[in-house]
Parts: sequence; C-alpha cells; structure tokens
Amino acid sequence: MEERGIAQKTHKIIISNRKNGVLNGVIDVLSFDVGEILLETELGMLMIKGADLHVKRLTLEKGEIDIEGKIDSLTYSDVKTAAKQGESLLGRLFK
Repeated sequence: MEERGIAQKTHKIIISNRKNGVLNGVIDVLSFDVGEILLETELGMLMIKGADLHVKRLTLEKGEIDIEGKIDSLTYSDVKTAAKQGESLLGRLFK
C-alpha cells in the first residue's frame, strides 16, 4: 500500500483477555524478561509491561511476535527520541 510514492508502515496489535498478544510490524526485540518486553516497531519503540511475560513465537523475517502473560501496559515512544536520550547519556558519560 503506497500513498504518493511513500510506503505505508504497518503495525497491528491484538490482545486477548490481557493474557495473549499477537503483534506485527516488529523490527527488533531489544530486551525481554518476565516483567517487561521492549520492541522496536515500524511506528516507534514499544514497551510492554506486565507479569510472567513470555515470548511464545518470534519471526523477525515477517515482523511477528506472540506473547503471553499478564499484560498491564503498552507504551510507545519515538525511535529518534530514544536515540537522542541515549546519545546525551553517552555524551555525559564520556565528558
């Protein structure tokens, strides 16, 4: 799907009963543990918080991930914003 020559980015989340989630448009899994999963998606960074979180299936070639556990929150942030914060932190460390 293209609009004026620019490819549209796709990202979809389906959550069932706060226990199971199916996501697409995932570029990379940056970190995960039982309390938090941090993903880079087509539309920005996504932090999933909860309890007893597990990655059931991961297919980065297709950009898909299935998760299970108690999902408490989903929080997005821009990739550029996160990168700038990381640069300023590294800049402060090496001064």
